[in-house]
Amino acid sequence: MSSPVYEFSATLNNGELKSLADYRGKVLLVVNTASKCGFTPQYDGLESLYRKYNSQGFEVLGFPCDQFGHQEPGSDDDIRQFCELNFGVSFPLFKKIEVNGEAAHPLYSYLKSKAPGVMGTRRIKWNFTKFLIDQKGKVVKRYAPATKPAIIDGEIRHLLKHSS
Repeated sequence: MSSPVYEFSATLNNGELKSLADYRGKVLLVVNTASKCGFTPQYDGLESLYRKYNSQGFEVLGFPCDQFGHQEPGSDDDIRQFCELNFGVSFPLFKKIEVNGEAAHPLYSYLKSKAPGVMGTRRIKWNFTKFLIDQKGKVVKRYAPATKPAIIDGEIRHLLKHSS
């Protein structure tokens, strides 16, 4: 049985429509990002995890979002350039999306329903909220914006070792 996560598609930063089914069998870390946030340095940690585990079946999927304090005001091209120049980001970046409200990307509506936040809230509270998804497309855990990517390392390694 296929996971609903693989039924979603999103547009990459370069304009290419990407099916999440292309990531079937991989551990995913889905993150809403912003370039002018106090958590922006987490791009370094996300890139580090990506480089460390990508060859083992791990992907970071970055979804820029401007819904929190107007901290992602640039165009998709500006965002890509900023991430590459300042953090050497090589993991997939998608076009800017909304993660809350009526215009929320369907992937985020699904992720929030499967891994609610503190006290059951579904709303994304800030930039750099992270969702860890296993190889079968099951949403394993939601991490708060303040959770540094390095803290997730052990759980990623565990999922990669225990793939079925």
